[in-house]
Amino acid sequence: MNKNLLIKIKIFLPLSFGIFLVYYSFQNSTSEDKITILNSITKANYTFVFLSICIGVLSHLSRAVRWKYLILPLGYKLNILNSIMSIFTGFLSNFGIPRSGEILRASLIYYYEKIPFEKSFGTIVTERIIDFFILLSCIFLGLNISSKVKLPDSFLSSDFILYLILFVAIACLIFISISTKNLRIKFFIFFHGLKQGLLSIVKMENKKSFFFHTIFIWTSYFFMLYIIKFSMPETFSLGFEPIFIAFIAGAIAMTLTNGGIGSYPLAIASIISQYEVPYEAALAFGWIVWTSQTIMIVILGSLSFVFLPILNKK
Repeated sequence: MNKNLLIKIKIFLPLSFGIFLVYYSFQNSTSEDKITILNSITKANYTFVFLSICIGVLSHLSRAVRWKYLILPLGYKLNILNSIMSIFTGFLSNFGIPRSGEILRASLIYYYEKIPFEKSFGTIVTERIIDFFILLSCIFLGLNISSKVKLPDSFLSSDFILYLILFVAIACLIFISISTKNLRIKFFIFFHGLKQGLLSIVKMENKKSFFFHTIFIWTSYFFMLYIIKFSMPETFSLGFEPIFIAFIAGAIAMTLTNGGIGSYPLAIASIISQYEVPYEAALAFGWIVWTSQTIMIVILGSLSFVFLPILNKK
């Protein structure tokens, strides 16, 4: 397949899917329903939305500090401002091309701090693996506490997990055997960087601080959503369960489209509406959460993109 065509597909397919989901979420709504959604959004108490944004900023600052702990055992000291701004720039990049932010983040650190790309990228992949297992733990916890959503017992069995590991291992072997030499080299470089990233956790002197920041990041992600429930009377009295299940659904939805456009509000609405909240209010809640997070990333990501070269002028 033509390389340029493949790149265009990676950019426009998730974006098109997100736009379709935006259309889908409103297609069955009457004019009155749309007015109700708009009124819910405009009448929300934005003091709580602002507090949610502040919590979101703190979570990303914590991620920047955590990254310093991962890179330090590799023999490099990462400047905290470069760490913060590269993270925000990477998040902004993900709105254009999904998963491009990780590559851009490592590239910026190589350009400004001369930390080898494969090493910093390996630590970023390590971060993603840790975050994946935390999300997986949240999913299993959510399924255990949820009164609305259940997973078949077969998915939780040890046999299923074993088969899943075998499937991934076999898929990797097949990929290596049929791929070109250059692709195999990139594959092994990637896993070499990943190995160094994982070893950096073992060699890390600040393990307690690293795990503190990991818990803080994910707790902040949850409270970014939880605190916004107080902005609307329809969601004000919601308890822990619906917000936690919605938080999980939103985290999964963020991976489906560019920055979660379309998929995130729809995922939130589909969960919240099951807990005696009108669908229109639930959808408005989802859009408020997604819009506030997006505005934060767009503003801080753009500022980071501008100030990175200025602060590294020397």
